[in-house]
Amino acid sequence: MAFNKLIEKIAKTGNPTVVGLDPALDLVPGFLKKRCYEQHGKNLKGAAEAVFEFNKGLIDVLYEVVPAVKPQLAFYEALGTEGVTAFHRTAEYARSRGMYVIADAKRGDIGSTAEAYATAFLGKIKIDEVGEEEFEPFPVDALTVNAYLGSDGTEPFIKACDLYDKGIFILVKTSNPSSGELQDKLIDGVPVYEHMGAKVREWGEKSIGKYGYSSVGAVVGATYPEQIKILREKLPHTFFLIPGYGAQGGTAKDLSAAFDKNGLGGIVNSSRGIIAAYKKEGCDEQDFAGAAYREAVRMREDLMKEIGEVRL
Repeated sequence: MAFNKLIEKIAKTGNPTVVGLDPALDLVPGFLKKRCYEQHGKNLKGAAEAVFEFNKGLIDVLYEVVPAVKPQLAFYEALGTEGVTAFHRTAEYARSRGMYVIADAKRGDIGSTAEAYATAFLGKIKIDEVGEEEFEPFPVDALTVNAYLGSDGTEPFIKACDLYDKGIFILVKTSNPSSGELQDKLIDGVPVYEHMGAKVREWGEKSIGKYGYSSVGAVVGATYPEQIKILREKLPHTFFLIPGYGAQGGTAKDLSAAFDKNGLGGIVNSSRGIIAAYKKEGCDEQDFAGAAYREAVRMREDLMKEIGEVRL
């Protein structure tokens, strides 16, 4: 099943970390922007080239110590078609380095629109109904999904996971401060996020892989450790994507309950904390990749103190 590959990469690197490639232009080192603007113009194409070069430099040093990357589509779409091309190139390059790619797009809709989203990020498409060749629109392994439209808006994604050995992470308890405005509201005495968790468990029951986790995962924020404990108890076969570590306030101790006795069960996101580590270090911006590597190793050590060694 879909997350078997991710779990094996986590075990190989000994690191349940995913790097969020969220390259806002103010995070891209000035020397890269200058070079790309000179080559391609100070325009959207030049900016998108700088983003790709930044990502490429990060991937080149991180692939041996980090199992996965998570490009956030918004930062690429902000640069128009050139930015979407940079996203595609980034995903393709990360895969070529053996990394697992999670598209953070939070897609969700109903009917044929949901099917189209599922095809774009998880499936393949025939451009000729007569022909046999299929094309993969975006080279990614998993997708974040907003399932608050219900089952008919989620089933196309689940079907694509089954057909193409992909995975989804459904928003359950998000890390942002105001998530409780809706997600903590009670329905029949039970918080909304627990109701969503129950649907995630139901949707994943038929796709549990050899390591005990289904292809239908959950987004659960590190900023809510009590909710992590509750959801892990109720969702023993659900793999967690855990944002909120570091800059948002989540700690390794806060999220340790997400993991099982084998050190499996989740992958922890860090975006700016790793990709902009050179700013925090105050080192030469030309060493941005080296700073990212050092922070990734530090984060791995921090997590391992709480989670323990990963065992398959």
